Amino acid sequence: MSAHILVADDEKELADMLELYLTNDGHTVHKAYTAAEALDCAASTDLDLAVLDVMFPDGSGFQICKKIREKHCYPIIMLTAKSAASDKILGLTIGADDYITKPFNPLEVAARVKTQLRRYRQYNHSAGAPAEAAHEYDIRGLLINRDNHKCVLFGKELQLTPIEFSILWYLCERQGMVVSSEELFEAVWGEKFLQNNNTVMAHIGRLREKLAEPARNPRFIKTIWGVGYTIEK
Repeated sequence: MSAHILVADDEKELADMLELYLTNDGHTVHKAYTAAEALDCAASTDLDLAVLDVMFPDGSGFQICKKIREKHCYPIIMLTAKSAASDKILGLTIGADDYITKPFNPLEVAARVKTQLRRYRQYNHSAGAPAEAAHEYDIRGLLINRDNHKCVLFGKELQLTPIEFSILWYLCERQGMVVSSEELFEAVWGEKFLQNNNTVMAHIGRLREKLAEPARNPRFIKTIWGVGYTIEK
């Protein structure tokens, strides 16, 4: 199924190359070469996914990502020439779903796009499931429903991305058990976990923000140092 994809990169040749590969997969690509163009496209176009470079002459991909996340939950993939872990963590913390370090193989980008779109469509498809068939957990005021993909905290609905929802659901399913970063990554992302991968930690941090978790004594997602994460019964 085709998708509308924003490709924002100030390197015209790179954006054109990604457009070629993504259109070959049947997608419609909207290109932007500046941060301003990317923000305009995100505001005026019904997008299914965004691929954002980090560095622009007039802004940053982080700013674009943050702005998109104010209204939209579709997947965001960051492209970065920086390999520092802090840059990757920042992107994931402000709402990106994945990152790819330059230089890269465009086939890898196309494959990551396909993976993210599949997860996003499963998320939206589940949202139309009948309420009577719902499977849900109610944990001390945190209500999460798998069939309508809603998460409500003390009566207020939280806006979770598909990956954030998947992480929280996986932990709720294993309430009382400790889940390692490796298990969580391979279950949610469907890829082999590599050492020094901070992706899970960054997404857990963002989830805790949305859950308004106190830093020293979180009510829901607890860290078991050296082991993993758990939601206690």
